[in-house]
Amino acid sequence: MAAKPMPENLPEPIINPNADVVLTRRYLNKDEAGNPNETIKELFWRVASTIAAEEAKYETSEYDTETLSRDFYDLMTGYWFLPNSPTLMNAGTRLGQLAACFVLPVEDSIEGIFDAVKHAAMIHKSGGGTGFSFSRLRPADAVVGSTGGVASGPLSFLRIFNCATEQIKQGGTRRGANMGILRVDHPDIMEFIKAKERDGELNNFNLSVALTEKFMQAVENNEEYNLVAPNTGTVTGTLNAREVFSILVRKAWESGDPGIVFLDRINRDNPTPEQGEMESTNPCGEQPLLPYEACNLGSINLGLCYKPDDNGGTVDYDRLKEVVHLSTRFLDNVIDASQYPLEQITEHVHKNRKIGLGVMGWADLLYRLGIPYDSQKAADLGETVMKFIRDEARSASKQLAKERGPFTAYEDSVFGKANLGPYRNATTTTIAPTGTLSIIAGCSSGVEPLFALSFVRNVMDGDRLMESNPYFADALKEAGAYSEKLMEEVAKGASIQTMEHLPEDIRRVFVTAMDIAPMWHLKMQAAFQKYTDNAVSKTVNLPNEATQEEIWDIYWKAYEYGCKGVTVYRDGCKQLQVLCTGDGEEKKESEGQNGNAPRGIVKDRPDVIYGFTQKVETGLGDLYLTVNEVNNRPFEVFATIGKSGRSITAKAEAIGRLVSLALRSGVDVRDIVAQLKGIGGDNPKFIKKKMVQSIPDAIAWVFENRYLKGETVGSGVTSLSREVCPDCGEVLIFEEGCHICKSCGFSKCG
Repeated sequence: MAAKPMPENLPEPIINPNADVVLTRRYLNKDEAGNPNETIKELFWRVASTIAAEEAKYETSEYDTETLSRDFYDLMTGYWFLPNSPTLMNAGTRLGQLAACFVLPVEDSIEGIFDAVKHAAMIHKSGGGTGFSFSRLRPADAVVGSTGGVASGPLSFLRIFNCATEQIKQGGTRRGANMGILRVDHPDIMEFIKAKERDGELNNFNLSVALTEKFMQAVENNEEYNLVAPNTGTVTGTLNAREVFSILVRKAWESGDPGIVFLDRINRDNPTPEQGEMESTNPCGEQPLLPYEACNLGSINLGLCYKPDDNGGTVDYDRLKEVVHLSTRFLDNVIDASQYPLEQITEHVHKNRKIGLGVMGWADLLYRLGIPYDSQKAADLGETVMKFIRDEARSASKQLAKERGPFTAYEDSVFGKANLGPYRNATTTTIAPTGTLSIIAGCSSGVEPLFALSFVRNVMDGDRLMESNPYFADALKEAGAYSEKLMEEVAKGASIQTMEHLPEDIRRVFVTAMDIAPMWHLKMQAAFQKYTDNAVSKTVNLPNEATQEEIWDIYWKAYEYGCKGVTVYRDGCKQLQVLCTGDGEEKKESEGQNGNAPRGIVKDRPDVIYGFTQKVETGLGDLYLTVNEVNNRPFEVFATIGKSGRSITAKAEAIGRLVSLALRSGVDVRDIVAQLKGIGGDNPKFIKKKMVQSIPDAIAWVFENRYLKGETVGSGVTSLSREVCPDCGEVLIFEEGCHICKSCGFSKCG
């Protein structure tokens, strides 16, 4: 359904600089040349009016479409609520596919497998992500009765799905994301657990092992458990449960993959068990679904739900109630407005009408309330807030059922059998990733803590802009502790926990992801899970020095706390390269004694590339440094030095090649400068009030002056294990199951 003409008196939305970049690059409709053919204001009106137009189908509605269009517009442009990305991109367009999450079955036949590949391609093309369970597939080397051949097993087909995904971008804007799940009792489970040992393997998939309670009990008792062939139901062997669990922990420590989901817990919360068991989730794990189901998601900005009072403020539950009810109506209308890519999906979606209303801005709300994230008070408040949201979302769903009727499968659902409804929607709440949505809204992501209180963002022409959390800046100013120098130190990665000159209450409240003990991450996830119909997207962040024992404890506590799954991420672990010998024995590339060799993927060189050449006087002669750039950032360097002999020339060329390799592998300019700056030589030379000590020191001087704009970088070893955004060059952070760029909105799952 096309959007209605925009009213003349519609207010302009207030757009923060990051949101402007993200919306322009990734959300505005484009013409055939790739240029935007709508404004950001027109985008929000397109979405609001298209979703509100569905109201006309229901004569008993208390809203008219004109009023509701304006209410939806104000809801989104006030950043109280935003729907998932496909709704923002596709509502009111010819594509019209508005859901983010899909699960497809993978049947144990060639026809069924390649139907799933085809259907996944159609979903990715429309802007959605897909989840699959490969648990129905017979194990490798099993006999195929129809041909007398031998089966190749789930992993071989998983690679086919991955390759197909590589060729398709979601809605033409981003590569498709997938979840691959295998039951822990599948005979090929060990191969699955180790599937992403090699860097770059299955790069379009997140992987999770489906753990059963029977398996967890076997872990606790250090017992063997059975491996069962799904095609025959026969036991093919046994494994020691504790050993398998240990390997899962080790793989999570090494690379974060695979994650785990608790299958029995998921199915206990299945609202429609008569339709079958849930066997998979969407790509980030927060949305368990039946085969051929889809769910559309949206998130409320809790950071705005603050009401000041004489005691430091409280949650504005009155406003939160209004937002929940309006957002629930919005998401139910999205179901009617969406054009699903398969008839089977349309049928299942309309049968159960699942929606997933979640939150973002949780860390911001805690900052405003003066409550530390890593405290029982915060966890208790999270439980209270989420219970309120779920209760009000269900209340709104009951109101919609009165106007429109309950979901078709209501009578056979757990609600119908317990006389708890009727409800319009089989589920109402999900805590989904909000990486790009939170950039648009200018708030913290999901229920995650803030990753940094202050950071420097690249803008046009190589300039860098300091950005800080507004609540942190306000608290410093109120305490008389604010300074630009302090904010610069924080932006460089300094933790305020070590700054004893700051007031203790500020240091206690303004904690960030890496300040927080892992168990508090998990406690917060469990607090929100308690009153969430579906699941919670949350990453348990760990420092690089975290041990496997700590991850074991997190996994076990997640099971005890009632979580439906858990994702851990040890800082820098994605950069470790794990090799396998021909006999399957694992070895790590070693560096020193820790066995951790940071590694990036080397980018290909474009056919045409432009740059500059700078002359630098050194004690060995004039150095001519050519620096070629991509997107205003250095990509490769060539260092030549005249009349200094073959040995010096060779050294200059070698340094240039190594610096180029580092740049093309994603190493940050600051890290290169820190490594090269201050390296001494036999013939130092003063130039422009600076002593150039050597060829590497000269390269550092050029880089520092051109790209760091006066920012001082000390010499010495820094972390080289940060992944950078391929679009804008900013550092990627890992949260909610994906790498996300907070500057331009790029995200990468898998």
